[in-house]
Amino acid sequence: MVENNNIFKISHNDLQPKPGRLLISEPFLQDNYFQRSVILLVEHTADNGSLGFILNKKTPLTVNSVIPELKELPEIPIYLGGPVASDRLFFIHSLGNLLIPGSMQITDRLFFDGDFDSLKKYMLAGNDISDKVKFFIGYSGWQAQQLKKEIKSNSWAVGMPDDEHVLNDSDESFWKHSVFKLGEKYRQWTQFPKDPYLN
Repeated sequence: MVENNNIFKISHNDLQPKPGRLLISEPFLQDNYFQRSVILLVEHTADNGSLGFILNKKTPLTVNSVIPELKELPEIPIYLGGPVASDRLFFIHSLGNLLIPGSMQITDRLFFDGDFDSLKKYMLAGNDISDKVKFFIGYSGWQAQQLKKEIKSNSWAVGMPDDEHVLNDSDESFWKHSVFKLGEKYRQWTQFPKDPYLN
């Protein structure tokens, strides 16, 4: 019997990482944090490294449980942004610098952090933040050249942002959605088991 060693072969695309783009994990990545994950890159430079947030790993925590002033609001989930600074709360939003001063622009529509007191006031005024703000505990970080090496070793495919979905409530189905957007040659990824040896 001849084994087909190419059936599980992973190949990366030629899209370069930069702020606002997605990192989509290859289907067999077994890391507890990054398995079937989609990461939004917030910062990326060749000299200083990269920073991003996992978009599709919801935790049991809510913003209401960690910020007492917000406890009466409808439940707001917190996502696991990554293994670094796991005691800090971060947020990505589409509210812009006028509403949330000090925000860092990532794409035309997406912004990173900013003045948290302004965000609390906005929320306490009764404004709905559904699909406008996403909260994270911790972040994902790479030293200079580290991400480049991981992409070259086919741990990640780089995808274009899908701003209208980035801030939505998401789970592993978002990984599949992001894989489909990579194109036809990646669609078989969604058919692979998480552990190919258990198939």
